[in-house]
Amino acid sequence: MHFGFSLPTRGPLATPEDVSAIARAGERLGFGHCTVNDQIVLPRQVDSRYPYSETGEWPGGSVGDWLDPLGLLCFVAGATERVKLLTSIIVIPYRPALLQAKLLTTVDVLSKGRLLIGCGVGWMKEEFEALGVPFAARGRMADEYLTAFKELWRADDPSFDGEFVRFSGIAFAPKPVQKPHPPFWIGGESPAALRRTARLGDAWYPIGSNPRHPLDTIERYRAGVADLHRAAVAAGRDPAGIGLAYSANWFSDPTAAQTDDGGRRLLTGPTAALQDDVAKLAEAGVSDLVLNFNSPTRAETIDRMTAFMREVAGRP
Repeated sequence: MHFGFSLPTRGPLATPEDVSAIARAGERLGFGHCTVNDQIVLPRQVDSRYPYSETGEWPGGSVGDWLDPLGLLCFVAGATERVKLLTSIIVIPYRPALLQAKLLTTVDVLSKGRLLIGCGVGWMKEEFEALGVPFAARGRMADEYLTAFKELWRADDPSFDGEFVRFSGIAFAPKPVQKPHPPFWIGGESPAALRRTARLGDAWYPIGSNPRHPLDTIERYRAGVADLHRAAVAAGRDPAGIGLAYSANWFSDPTAAQTDDGGRRLLTGPTAALQDDVAKLAEAGVSDLVLNFNSPTRAETIDRMTAFMREVAGRP
């Protein structure tokens, strides 16, 4: 199994010195990928409910000091040599399709083929409104943008005529280093997200260990995989051709946190419980597990990363 870690994109650690130090430490420790999340602007009043939050409030806080994920990954590409660079997740409708395809290509080229595109449709209506993007159309837009990306990245003379994206008679170069294109890891666990993964994705990438989440136990995750496989068959794809990843974005609880039905939430509790969860996720077919070790200081963040790799992952 490959393990990933989150890079700070906001707050006191979102500095060139701390980001590069944490990224290099993760590469040295043997992590397979580092991740950055996506926020462009934060409306001062957010009434949208954050999915699966116990209070409905967004855990990201109210300060809008977010670095752009693709600009940050270009910086990290120059600070590292091997670790994969994962958007976790980028909200596909936020940026115009042609511009976004160029930005993603730039990350892949500058990193010599290390980009992984974790992507989703978003949830914060107020941010969509601030960006002038129609919230109700976000699913259709994401599907169309991903299809347009593939056309731009694979065709010598790309053309596309859709509801939201239209182009022809253009040259799009350079192409990404990865062929036929950087992998799409599709986020979300709704029926629409599973259908999107089945049609367009290279891997399924849900976030699953926060409270009240439908994939917060291994049994629920396995049920989600079964739903994905049915969606793949319906789409005419071999389920074995779709990879499985899992993000434990709230990995920070040393106690055995309970789920809403009294069970233990995945990736919480003592070391032995974490080891058992990693083994069960591997048995379920998960090849990539992403965790958030971010702490108030650089040293504490790296210490947590080091402890996980030695005590849970069994890496020297």
